Amino acid sequence: MNIPKDLKYTHDHEWVRIEGDEATVGITDFAQNELGDIVYVEVETEGEMLAKEAVFGTVEAVKTVSDLFQPLSGEIIAVNDQLEDTPELVNDDPYGEGWIVKIKLSDASEIDELLSNASYQAVIS
Repeated sequence: MNIPKDLKYTHDHEWVRIEGDEATVGITDFAQNELGDIVYVEVETEGEMLAKEAVFGTVEAVKTVSDLFQPLSGEIIAVNDQLEDTPELVNDDPYGEGWIVKIKLSDASEIDELLSNASYQAVIS
């Protein structure tokens, strides 16, 4: 299971890459593996300010649909448009081309509440 050390994680199986006051968010290798083949990613919250843990979209796999939860409070400033035509990028490259949204952070102190890779490893073990 791939759990990069340079990222932060949530109990909802999302990864977060912090760059200044922006965060890139996707689902973890564990999550995409559990979901199976992803056939659709829906995010209709671009431009919206959302509180931490608010639902910002959904991921649809062959067998199930899962909500995506905002890991940090802020505005959704970008959505990965590639996922519209190639949602399988989430399966193929969850930490790279399969990113889902970018957030402009409104409360950087929330970063401290995210999990390290070791803590996330303990969650899924």
